[in-house]
Amino acid sequence: MTITLYELCGRDDRRFSPYCWRTRLALAHKGLDYRTVPVRFTDKETLAFSNQERVPVIRDGDAVVSDSWTIACYLEDAYSDGPSLFGGEAGCAMTRFFNIWVDLELNLKIVPLVAKDIYDHVDDADRRYFVETREKRFGRSLAALHAARGERLPAVRAAFQPARALLETRPFFAGAAPAYADYILLGTLQWLRMVSSYPVLEPGDPILDWRGRMFDRLEAAVRDVPAHDC
Repeated sequence: MTITLYELCGRDDRRFSPYCWRTRLALAHKGLDYRTVPVRFTDKETLAFSNQERVPVIRDGDAVVSDSWTIACYLEDAYSDGPSLFGGEAGCAMTRFFNIWVDLELNLKIVPLVAKDIYDHVDDADRRYFVETREKRFGRSLAALHAARGERLPAVRAAFQPARALLETRPFFAGAAPAYADYILLGTLQWLRMVSSYPVLEPGDPILDWRGRMFDRLEAAVRDVPAHDC
């Protein structure tokens, strides 16, 4: 049975959630067939069956699973005959730490840099919702966030340093080949490509070299999507 993935969608069918990208890549890693259902910010009723309001959500037969980390754990257990996302219990624990680090130290710092760019790509029906919720969250207008992003950029670039240090010792975060830890950060970089041409990372950054290796592995799954060149 084909798995159904409910994922965030903006204008021109642009799928830009970093968390939905994690799930897409996890499904591909496991070699699982899936179809996608686009969900906009205000399509709350579309997700009512999951008893919550956020993507990603997967429906796999009778199973309904939400939250990218929970989905990854579900896929690891339900499809244990496929390639492992974590490489065992210890690997799962360390990947969980990496997941938390990316969420708190990278994604939260990146959002203010590209909030206005995200607005430019959301569906027209979602624009009022996006402005109201994001300006309330940050306590500033999108225009003010946009104007100040140059001041925030050095701190964001510095926040990637632990990832750069790890890549000095291995080609992928998971080791010799990519696994879910790599998909966590690649989801963030795919999100950036979907919504912005702003140079969050400088040319020559080892993170971009790693992204190139990931692209070589994943090919059309990550390259052939609507994106900015960055």
